[in-house]
Amino acid sequence: MNIYIQVIILAIIEGVTEFLPISSTGHMIIASSIMGNADDSFIKLFTIAVQLGAILSVVVLYFKRFFQTLDFYIKLLVAFIPAAIFGLLFSKKIDNLLESALTVGITMFVGGIILLFVDKWFNRAEVKEEKEISYLTALKIGFFQCLSMIPGTSRSAASIVGGMSQKLSRKAAAEFSFFLAVPTMFAATAKKLYDFYKEGHVVTGEEIKLLAIGNVIAFIVALLAIKTFITFLERRGFQLFGWYRILIGGIIIILIVSGHDLKVI
Repeated sequence: MNIYIQVIILAIIEGVTEFLPISSTGHMIIASSIMGNADDSFIKLFTIAVQLGAILSVVVLYFKRFFQTLDFYIKLLVAFIPAAIFGLLFSKKIDNLLESALTVGITMFVGGIILLFVDKWFNRAEVKEEKEISYLTALKIGFFQCLSMIPGTSRSAASIVGGMSQKLSRKAAAEFSFFLAVPTMFAATAKKLYDFYKEGHVVTGEEIKLLAIGNVIAFIVALLAIKTFITFLERRGFQLFGWYRILIGGIIIILIVSGHDLKVI
C-alpha cells in the first residue's frame, strides 16, 4: 500500500479516536499491524507525532479557555505530573506493550465492560465547570490518566472516568480531559522524537512532508470529532462506546487466539 495512503488512514483514525473513549493508540496499533508496517520506525514515530494535530484542535476550539487565569495552567500541570513521572520511569515497558495486539484486545474488552456501567456508578455530578475543580481533584484525574499507558485503555476514557469519579459532570470531565491532553500529548511527542534521534534515525524531507500531511488531517478530523462527542456524551452517555470496545476487543482476542498474526493480515 502506498505510504501516503497509509499516512492518511492513520491520521483519520487519530483524529476520530483521540478524544473518544475507545483508545486511539489501540486503533493505530491495529491499523498499522493490518497494513503490515507496525515495526517500521517512522510509522512508530508517526503514530505519536500525529497527535500534535489533534492537540491543536483543542486549543482552537477552546481558545478563550486557554488564555484566562494562571489557575487553569496550574491545574493542568498538577494533573500532568503523574503521567510525566510514570512515563519516564516505565518508558521501555510501555514501548514493549505498544507492540502487543493482545494487550490492546484485552484492555479494549475490559474497558468496554467498565464503560457500560460508568453512567450508573457516577451519576451525582457536583462539579459542572473547570474552574470548580480543585488541585487535589486534578491530581487524582492525573493518576487515572496513567492507566492509559497500557495500550487499548484510552487516555480519554481513563481521564474522563477519573473526573466523573470525582463528581465532575460528563461534560466537565470530558473537557478537562481534552485540556489535559495538550501537555500530555505534547510531552509524549517530544519524548518520541528524542528517542527517534537517539536511536540514530533521521527524519528525511519526505517524512517531514508525511508528518505535515498527517497532522493537518488529524487536526481537521479532530475538530469535528470533539464537537460531535460532547453533544453525544451529554445526550447518550458511554454505553455505545462500551459495546463498541467489547466488540472490537473480542474480535482481536478471537483472531489472536485462533492463530492469526495481526501484523500480516
